[in-house]
Amino acid sequence: MKNEAKEARTLANPETEVRNAMAAINRSWRENRPSEMRHYLHPKVTTVMPGFSGTAVGSEAMLAGFKEWCKNARVLEYKESDEQIQIVGDVGFVSYRFDMLYERASYREISKGRDIWVFECWDGKWVAIWRTMIELQEDREVIK
Repeated sequence: MKNEAKEARTLANPETEVRNAMAAINRSWRENRPSEMRHYLHPKVTTVMPGFSGTAVGSEAMLAGFKEWCKNARVLEYKESDEQIQIVGDVGFVSYRFDMLYERASYREISKGRDIWVFECWDGKWVAIWRTMIELQEDREVIK
């Protein structure tokens, strides 16, 4: 009965559920706890690299990318805007603009663009199944 109640709640307000899943994913990497996003990832989630230059398939691949980011980069400023969410049946689309200033050991970079995520209501919960970034603009300053 618990699963049925959870599924009914999820299907009753899918936009809120997708928004909450997206927020949890972003919170996990921004708070340096990328493993916590596992709950919100489909086992075969696909990441399409910027410029459609390649793909990485699977939640382990996505988690590894976020873990590497958290280990080697420090976010100094981060802002999201222009969030758009659309639900079509059991599929949810999320996009938002981001502006970020971060640093690594040898440089600081301003990164701007649009993040696009696709979610599916799978086994009674909304999970990410696809992600890419478009309109990416980066400006790097070497740290001396």
